[in-house]
This record gives sequence, structure tokens and C-alpha cells, in this order.
Amino acid sequence: MKKISKLLSGVLGIALIAGMMNLTACSGVSDEQMAQLETLRAEVKSLDKQVNSLKEEKAKLEREIAERNAKLDQCNSVKKQTKENLGKMNK
Repeated sequence: MKKISKLLSGVLGIALIAGMMNLTACSGVSDEQMAQLETLRAEVKSLDKQVNSLKEEKAKLEREIAERNAKLDQCNSVKKQTKENLGKMNK
């Protein structure tokens, strides 16, 4: 979760810088500024891919956790039933 929030803050920071560059360039955009902007856009695109990849990984892990919790609940149920049956046998 920390990775995702770090990436999102980076993306927002980059977007803010790009927006400020657009606002301050009243006389037009130089080739250097365009190159910087393209670099920033590429970086944002890369960070977006990372965020999506991490979200997919998180969803996968959450599914695995849910499956394991379901198995644990089932085991606990069988354990409880077994204890009850053993208790009946001992009486």
C-alpha cells in the first residue's frame, strides 16, 4: 500500500510540474521544454503501469488470503466437530 501511495504522489508531483511548466510558458514552448514534457509523460506512463501491476498483485494476494481463510475456517469446523464427537464417545 505504501508503494502505491508513493507512486501516486510521484505521478501527481510530475503532473503538477508539467502543469506549472505549461502555465509559465507564456511565450511558447521551447524544444527543450517539449523534450522534458515528453520525458515526464513517459515517466508518468511507466508509473501508471507500475501502479496497475501492483494493484493486480494486491488483488491476487487478497484472493489467496481469502482462499486460505476459507480453508482455515473449514479446518476449524472439522476440528470442532471432531472434538464434539470425541466428547460423546468418552461419555
